[in-house]
Amino acid sequence: MSFADYDLVKYLANIVDILLVWFVIYKAMGYIRGTKAVQLLKGIFVILIIKFTSDVFGLNTLGWIMEQAITWGFLAIIIIFQPEFRRALEQLGRGRLFSRSAANEEENEGKMVEAIIKATDYMAKRRIGALISIERETGMGDYIETGIQLDSKISSELLINIFIPNTPLHDGAVVIQKGHVAAAACYLPLSESPFISKELGTRHRAALGISEVTDSVTVIVSEETGNISLTKNAELYRDVSMERLTELLQNELMSFSRTNSATPTRWNWRVKKDG
Repeated sequence: MSFADYDLVKYLANIVDILLVWFVIYKAMGYIRGTKAVQLLKGIFVILIIKFTSDVFGLNTLGWIMEQAITWGFLAIIIIFQPEFRRALEQLGRGRLFSRSAANEEENEGKMVEAIIKATDYMAKRRIGALISIERETGMGDYIETGIQLDSKISSELLINIFIPNTPLHDGAVVIQKGHVAAAACYLPLSESPFISKELGTRHRAALGISEVTDSVTVIVSEETGNISLTKNAELYRDVSMERLTELLQNELMSFSRTNSATPTRWNWRVKKDG
């Protein structure tokens, strides 16, 4: 092997080394996301920044304190987070460490879809009007700010309770963001399309309006008829059955379904009803 070939192999080995380190860090961050370890990392970064600042400006006493915190802090971390470290090593032994993030995401998406379907079924049978909009890639922060902030874990019981008539939060839309009920009683933009049927009320216009300006998926329950509708990409799916609603939500909101299923048939709301 020539000297040039040796340099090339060493160069490629360095690239592979960097990529592997990046991959491990990325997966580790995904593993701890949503756990109390995230707050710990923030605290470590703050300590490191204070230590660096004290060294730059010659703050010897503060720097000594931060140095002690760093020296003994890692021992404290091992003691405090011993259960988490043990669980991570066990999952590494089973080969599940790097699949945890995707599995958790799929599980959370499934729980969200299940909660929406269960709440929608309950409200449709009792003709309780509802408007539930689920954020996807396009942020809905502006619309969340128009309502009452909740930031609650999603459940069918919570969704049902919000839309019970004559309660403070029933009028308006619920916005779901990152698997949480971000806010209730939110105002959504009304569609100005001249092709909307006159029999559709404000909820349907709002659902169409938000689907025209974002990529959100919105579920509507009619207070007059109890019929269920869904909007996405400026399309309205009217009078959908529970089976069809389940299929649409799974295809649109669950990563596994979006990746492994074919694109569902697109039904134009002006010419065809579902159910």
